[in-house]
Parts: sequence; structure tokens; C-alpha cells
Amino acid sequence: MATLLNNDIARAIYLVSKDKTHTELHDVNKKVMEFLARRRLLSKTPDILERLDKIINYESEKIVVKVSSARKLKEELKKELIFFLKKRYKVKEVVLTETLDEKLLGGMRLEINDEIIDLTVKNKIKKLQEHLIRKI
Repeated sequence: MATLLNNDIARAIYLVSKDKTHTELHDVNKKVMEFLARRRLLSKTPDILERLDKIINYESEKIVVKVSSARKLKEELKKELIFFLKKRYKVKEVVLTETLDEKLLGGMRLEINDEIIDLTVKNKIKKLQEHLIRKI
């Protein structure tokens, strides 16, 4: 028996439900849940849904960015960040979700899919320290 990967299941769900009407989607969802129950995969549903969300975002040229910062970002900075991310990732839409992290001294940390861009003051100090130690 071949094992099904969560990513393969998510891709199949996406392809089956693509361009369906509301009533057709209801039937598709019902059949998907029956399939998952029959194959005893209901416990993997959160991971499958997360992968499905990534597939949908990729296909619609959209990224979701988690931004952690010490203070709330100003609107001008948000616009610049969105412009930069659209250009870097070649997407049409960028969705920013902000979280305030009081542990940060300054700067920000971006989480995009499986990538982390650390622009925090602490990280910059650490890199400077590594650079100075390496030179000696």
C-alpha cells in the first residue's frame, strides 16, 4: 500500500475544489472528510489544511508575512515593506500579520513560509560580534 503524503492530499483537494460553486464545494468537502475518515487521516487534518493554505496562496500569488516587532509599525514602513516583499517574492498580494514582541530591543523579524528574515537589533549585534571575533 502506498503512503499518502499530506502535501499530496492537500494538492488533490485543491485541484478537486478549484473553480467549484458553493454547492459543489459542499459535496467535495463532504467526500474529502469521508476519505480522510476512511483512511484514518483525520488527525493529520491541521497539517493538511496548513499545506492547502500554502498551495492556495502560491497559486493566487499571495504571501502571508508574520511581522514581529517591539513597536507597532508605521503605515509608511508597512507600505515600503509590502512593496519590497512584492518585488522580492514576485507576488501580487502581501498580507502582513503584526505581533508585538516586547523582548525585542528594536527592528523586526519576518516569517514568510519557511523563511525567516531577522532584522532585529539583537541579531545585528550578534553578527557584528561574530565578525569582530573572526577577524582576530
